[in-house]
Amino acid sequence: MIFGMDAAILARAQFAFTISFHILFPAFTIGLASYLAVLEGLWLKTGRTVYRDLFRFWLKIFAVSFGLGVVSGVVMSYQFGTNWSRFSDIAGNILGPLLSYEVITAFFLEAGFLGIMLFGEKRVGKGIHFFATCMVAVGTLISSFWILSANSWMQTPQGYEIIDGRFFARSWIEIVFNPSFPYRLVHMVLAAYLTTAFVVGAVGAYHLLRYKGNEAARTMFSMAMWMAAIVAPIQIFVGDLHGLNTLKYQPAKVAAMEGHFETHKGAPLILFGWPDREAGETKYAVEIPKLGSLILTHEWDGQIKGLKEWPRDEWPNVAVVFWAFRIMVAIGTAMLCIGLWSLFLRYRGRLYETTLFHKAALAMGPAGFVAILAGWFTTEVGRQPYVIYGLLRTRDALSPVSAEQVAISLGLFIVVYGIVFTTGVYYLLKLMRLGPLTGTPEGGPGEPRQPKRPLSGSDIPLDQPE
Repeated sequence: MIFGMDAAILARAQFAFTISFHILFPAFTIGLASYLAVLEGLWLKTGRTVYRDLFRFWLKIFAVSFGLGVVSGVVMSYQFGTNWSRFSDIAGNILGPLLSYEVITAFFLEAGFLGIMLFGEKRVGKGIHFFATCMVAVGTLISSFWILSANSWMQTPQGYEIIDGRFFARSWIEIVFNPSFPYRLVHMVLAAYLTTAFVVGAVGAYHLLRYKGNEAARTMFSMAMWMAAIVAPIQIFVGDLHGLNTLKYQPAKVAAMEGHFETHKGAPLILFGWPDREAGETKYAVEIPKLGSLILTHEWDGQIKGLKEWPRDEWPNVAVVFWAFRIMVAIGTAMLCIGLWSLFLRYRGRLYETTLFHKAALAMGPAGFVAILAGWFTTEVGRQPYVIYGLLRTRDALSPVSAEQVAISLGLFIVVYGIVFTTGVYYLLKLMRLGPLTGTPEGGPGEPRQPKRPLSGSDIPLDQPE
């Protein structure tokens, strides 16, 4: 035991720490790759240089983000062997192929066209370069498909058979398209698009606050606000469908999300409170009568099971799930409000002149990342104490490692990640503060050099003064 934590808790903390860093960069690059494809397509269609300048500007940021995402993903995968070898042994026959499909279809596609996208603007024709950009965007979406399929199978497993204590595929169609997969895939991709939109919007707002006549800032800000206005309501609708699916297949998770320990007909919606696991109640609850049942069952008197319907050793960490879910919902509501506000200002012709709105959009820049982490914590902590829901407990998936061994590696991760990713994020913010440069020389980023790595897609030194 280290500070009261055994090897299982420390291994979970290590995986949570590494995946929390990793998920942010792929989520950002999923949305950014599609945005780059749109920008380049508009440039080729209209010939407007503002789209070319924005494409080259965001391409630099994509290159750095992609590199950071690859680094964090490689590190995370090794933990399946070091900390979760029993899980790999028990479920590897199903999850191994799913993850390998992601490498074969998505990663190879991205790797094959990434160099052309970053460095080939003057070396290949415009059509081929645009095709490469589209293929990178498609590759990020295919990667989402396989990763979400694998994780969703762990949430709602089907299509398997167990032989000698190991999972084997009985139907790959049922495994890939498991019950929660369609909802979780759409929810995640939309979250990635919203995250990117609010980052783009924040950068546009920052430069509009400096000079409201900046054409590039106006263009990216307008595009970002259109995305927020259109996608945020869709995301809320998809989230509702996802919640109904979770209620059907993982009702204990929903009980924790809602803070219900007792089974209710006509359950209230608990806005705030403190779920007390030991006492088995949510203290200081602020409630709206019957609204919980209406949202979850679409009936005023629908029945919602409480956590006491399950043994206590099958309860997740209720407080974490309860508050993470509320953070996600609160940010989603704020995104919806920003989108509606932008429509009102656009109608009034004040979208580029309203300083208060620009400050609000700038403040919302990191909101998508926080929402993704909150949603991920809700999903993963809510699944506990199972790593494969209802079938394999997390503690039974652990490698035969000591708490001391896991604590040492976790400490090293914290130090290394703190240095590497602090530097990477600082550089990204530096690029964003510099903004798109009009009249970028032909050839785009990386033209003067021989490309060696994705990070060389940006030609601005880390120590260059702003």
